[in-house]
Amino acid sequence: MPVVNRIADYAEEMKAWRRHLHQIPELALDLPKTAAFVAARLREFGVDELHEGIAQTGMVAIINGQGEGPTIGLRADMDALPIPEETGVEYASGHAGNMHACGHDGHTTMLLGAAKYLAETRNFQGRVALIFQPAEEAIGGARIMVEEGIMERFDIGEVYALHNAPGLPEGHFLTTPGALMAAVDTFHIHVQGLGGHGAMPHETRDPVMAACGMAQAIQTIVSRNHHTLEDLVVSVTQIHTGTVDNVIPDTAYINGTVRTFNPEVQKMVMRRMKEIVAGQAASYGVEAELGYEVGYPATFNDAEKTGFAVEVAKEISGDTNVQADGGREMGAEDFAYMLQVRPGSYLFLGQGNSAGLHHPKYDFNDEIAPVGASFFARLVERAQPLNG
Repeated sequence: MPVVNRIADYAEEMKAWRRHLHQIPELALDLPKTAAFVAARLREFGVDELHEGIAQTGMVAIINGQGEGPTIGLRADMDALPIPEETGVEYASGHAGNMHACGHDGHTTMLLGAAKYLAETRNFQGRVALIFQPAEEAIGGARIMVEEGIMERFDIGEVYALHNAPGLPEGHFLTTPGALMAAVDTFHIHVQGLGGHGAMPHETRDPVMAACGMAQAIQTIVSRNHHTLEDLVVSVTQIHTGTVDNVIPDTAYINGTVRTFNPEVQKMVMRRMKEIVAGQAASYGVEAELGYEVGYPATFNDAEKTGFAVEVAKEISGDTNVQADGGREMGAEDFAYMLQVRPGSYLFLGQGNSAGLHHPKYDFNDEIAPVGASFFARLVERAQPLNG
């Protein structure tokens, strides 16, 4: 692949970085070992500024180019998942119960590779802000960094990010202008009935049957309440109730996820879910409480910036290896918060055949790290050229 030659020279070094990070997976905002490793590498590279402690363990590194100009932001997420690893690799997680099952170790490595090259060559005008973010998988580290003012503080004018994609051919890029990934909400339903002997159901107010009725009725939101041309997913993912075969329990719990693009569809789901829970509770003679948590917003790529990013991707991987209008998906991503306040683009980078994301056998493909680093580096050089 036509990666930047100097970055190709870093390939083994990048592999070592990535595999070290893979062994120290940390969760949410609490990434002390990961952050310390990243900060140490950035200091070695000679970045001009390093601002740590943003969103607890996040950081922004500044590299100055040659001459005045704007600031372009590049983001990598650093956190892992609470999944026991089953890869069997020699560099497997050393933190029991945690693993890099989504490739954030690889995302961090790609941005470190770009940082080393950009600090060494400085073949651009203005500045680049390297954003190393915690808590993408959990509470929205991107939101916290935005709320802490990184865009204004560092005068970031546009922002970009990559995510690896199992199943997409190695080194291929995929993105789309406009809506790329869905908003994600979570619902919790607590049902309070009256338990009793399983042989005497007439003396109870059965929360089990109520929970089953609610779960089934919730599915009619998709099939009967929304326009078929509007993307919507409503999934019940947990029902917990009961402890033994001959006892009707007092309570039941229902949990699930909602994925939307259109805010009006989101509002409709919230309204209908409230009506269904109340109606089903009344029909079964139980009490029920609905908790609805609005999560990450939909990820919207700026059309102009996405077109530019596609041209850079084609330079790295070739015209036929870039899908510029690959459609949208119902997964979610907290980079959406950054794209709400600055124009930019989010792209997928194929890592070939592998276990899927969030799977205990997943492992990042080190062969694509120089590709991603080259994309980031050329993005800066083309967005802010010395002769611009």
